[in-house]
Amino acid sequence: MLKRSFDVTVSGAALLVLAPAIVLIALSVWWSCGRPVLFRQVRPGRHGKPFTILKFRTMRPASGDAEVPDEHRITRLGDFLRATSLDELPELINVLKGDMSLVGPRPLLMEYLSHYSPEQARRHDVRPGITGWAQINGRNATTWEERFRLDAWYVDNRSFLLDLKIIWRTLGKVLRREGISHPGESTMPKFKGNAS
Repeated sequence: MLKRSFDVTVSGAALLVLAPAIVLIALSVWWSCGRPVLFRQVRPGRHGKPFTILKFRTMRPASGDAEVPDEHRITRLGDFLRATSLDELPELINVLKGDMSLVGPRPLLMEYLSHYSPEQARRHDVRPGITGWAQINGRNATTWEERFRLDAWYVDNRSFLLDLKIIWRTLGKVLRREGISHPGESTMPKFKGNAS
């Protein structure tokens, strides 16, 4: 109850305080990428229940049938939004709705659900978060195996004080722009399952 009350209070207050910045970013995305301004994608939430995550668009739409690498589709504005994590501000709406929490394992792709081991699947025992234990301990610069290990550790050790620590350390990570991408990738390579 404390965690949910904290989520609602902070996300609601942040949306009000950051409203001018959110409007400015939305106009900038519209100017550089066109409509829609928001990127919507179905992701697994708590217990794997699907929900639609909201982010600011950072990439141009793919043109034609050719699969264009993400790094060639990211706009200059999008690169800045990702580096500063400003593209994730609309996720505060997901938190307010109860789809997400401020802190928890990051929501990944629906297609990954069938690839998890039972241990890795425990990341869905809690609501996904805007930031989490894995984000302050490597973010996208770590491996999938390490990321899932950190997510499981959070599930076993979560507490209100730990959430506050994660939020505080996240601010430092964002300011230093650490762990934005995996070596050789624009973000993270796709998770294709565990090596046998």
